[in-house]
Amino acid sequence: MGVRPTPKSLILDLLSSLRGRAMPVRALVAAAELFDISPESIRVALVRLRDHGTIERNDRGQYRLAPAAAPVQRHVIGWTRTEARLVAWTGGWIGVHTAGLERGDRTAVRRGEQALRLLGFRPLAAHLHVRPDNLNGGVDAVRIALCDLGLDRAALVFHLDALDATTEAHARALWDGERLCDGYRAMRADLERSAARLDALPEREAMVESFVLGGQAIRQLAHDPLLPEPIVPAGERAAVVETMRVYDRLGRARWRPFLHAHGAPHLQTPRTASAAGWPERAAGGAHP
Repeated sequence: MGVRPTPKSLILDLLSSLRGRAMPVRALVAAAELFDISPESIRVALVRLRDHGTIERNDRGQYRLAPAAAPVQRHVIGWTRTEARLVAWTGGWIGVHTAGLERGDRTAVRRGEQALRLLGFRPLAAHLHVRPDNLNGGVDAVRIALCDLGLDRAALVFHLDALDATTEAHARALWDGERLCDGYRAMRADLERSAARLDALPEREAMVESFVLGGQAIRQLAHDPLLPEPIVPAGERAAVVETMRVYDRLGRARWRPFLHAHGAPHLQTPRTASAAGWPERAAGGAHP
């Protein structure tokens, strides 16, 4: 099973599942106890996340994600519509040129690097990152998404094609397609194995397992580069997404009575945003 959450990741995971709604502290504390996280650790994490602008407190003392965290959350929950985000690949590439950007602000640099990774870019040459041009909306949509996720708006984002044969081969080899496929198959097997046994587990164990494994799956999908064929067989990725949709429903069912009893809204998913690995400094706030 995957790595258990920290106090901060648990808070972000739960709040991110509520689609803008707020959760009372008592529900966060009760959920933390399932993972042997102390109430004091949760309260300290709440203060730090609020101070860094990642979460906010409403007038009833309940917590929700801050607006600054929305771009990351939108990207992460995009796993549910993976195939709709893709178009047929005609062989072109999207490039991002980062030479000349301000390097003194280390926080901005890290945010830009994470934005590139989240959208599947890899370095082809010094200051040049590329990915296949197979995302819906093309260069314009990718440029907007990168900037929302934290890339410096001065970066050049453009379409390129007609690469020479050597550079084309190098570009296609930037991703390990075989390793990605192995990861898809392994995750699908883990999800199916867990789904088959959840009903037989005690309630607490089923909640913990669905939360942790669901988070691992969503982390994998959120960081997937969404490569086209022939670089990666699309069917392998689609099979994981469909298996995760089924597992997601099972996870929500395990968590719903618990959260209802503690005055929290029903979960939309068992684990979402920080399961994908929130950027270290997300949308102007930090995730320390």
